[in-house]
Amino acid sequence: MSNVHELNFLKEKIQQLKDDGVYRKLPVLEGASESEIILNGHKVINLSSNNYLGFANHPKLKQAAVEAVEKYGVGSGAVRTIVGNMDIHEELETVLAEFKREEAVMVFQSGFNCNAGTIQAVTEKGDLIISDELNHASIIDGARLSRADKTVYKHADMEDLERILKESHDKYRNKLIITDGVFSMDGDIAPLPEIVELAEKYGAMTYVDDAHGSGVLGENGRGTVDHFGLHGRVDFTIGTLSKAIGVIGGYVAGSSTMKEWLSHRGRPLLFSTSLPPAAVGSIIEAVKLLMSTTEYTDRLWDNAKYFKEKISTLGFDIGNSGTPITPVIIGEEGKTMEFSKKLLENGVFVSGIIFPTVPKGTGRVRCMVTAGHTKEQLDRAVDIFKKVGQEMGIL
Repeated sequence: MSNVHELNFLKEKIQQLKDDGVYRKLPVLEGASESEIILNGHKVINLSSNNYLGFANHPKLKQAAVEAVEKYGVGSGAVRTIVGNMDIHEELETVLAEFKREEAVMVFQSGFNCNAGTIQAVTEKGDLIISDELNHASIIDGARLSRADKTVYKHADMEDLERILKESHDKYRNKLIITDGVFSMDGDIAPLPEIVELAEKYGAMTYVDDAHGSGVLGENGRGTVDHFGLHGRVDFTIGTLSKAIGVIGGYVAGSSTMKEWLSHRGRPLLFSTSLPPAAVGSIIEAVKLLMSTTEYTDRLWDNAKYFKEKISTLGFDIGNSGTPITPVIIGEEGKTMEFSKKLLENGVFVSGIIFPTVPKGTGRVRCMVTAGHTKEQLDRAVDIFKKVGQEMGIL
């Protein structure tokens, strides 16, 4: 028998990862995602989850999930276009549209699915996609699925964006500018008012992936569009239901025309079973909670400011984040992973992020402070950063 089944070409690639010092095993979380967790058998402070508001283990969300299972079962049984579109899915979209202050919302099974399904559905050959160079991987993959031409503008560089819009002015039927609302690796906010003005000036549509802005920016966490008061001027706003909302899924907010078209051409909707009732029930509860109080978003921002101030006072480089995402930039790849490993050994879990996720030489540990952290936990984390930073000669 030939050794084709050995997958030697993959074994070689895996060995290369080991040689480069970037091979890793998946960490194992025992229990719920909280501010302190048991990870790989050890109790550590968790600075790596996207659970911004502490909703992933919230008693009200858990109760809503249980009630939805009792009524609707564990699965919807089909894709939405056949018989998997339950009234609870419809209710979720109505509640989300109200929350986002938009005409309509279409829910997908994940934020990644939103980008994979929407970009190719709203663009075609003869169109142009104009994308920020630091956009999320799912936007890059979503754009690849489209037959439109693609071009990239320098990160948040409005002169470069305008140059592209000018040059392409008469060459395309439709133009779509795509940007993250909040960039997940640096925590900086897109210059959305300027992007929207340029889009309107040159007759382009705007598409904002607000995965890290949902539940974080804007009134009661309504997102980046709300933060800048741009309702009705952004054509497609993507949000996630797995980060601040604490469950799973994603959605596109915008016009009823958008929703009508995606229900016919959004491939993840047509070819993948809809969200399970437990998820939908708990998401509805989460959004209602957010609409009723600013308690969670207030606590998130209070904790984020507290942590940022303490970490930067120590002398760490935390970049120019305008959100709770706090990158601690180390630089060299191997050193970054070593820093992350030593933090874990000392009781703080914060994952190292290196090339190709971020540019070479800009390795960082990305700290995700949540509403669930206590000041005491943050103080302990800062002390551990200081200890490891000094031991490694970073401070």
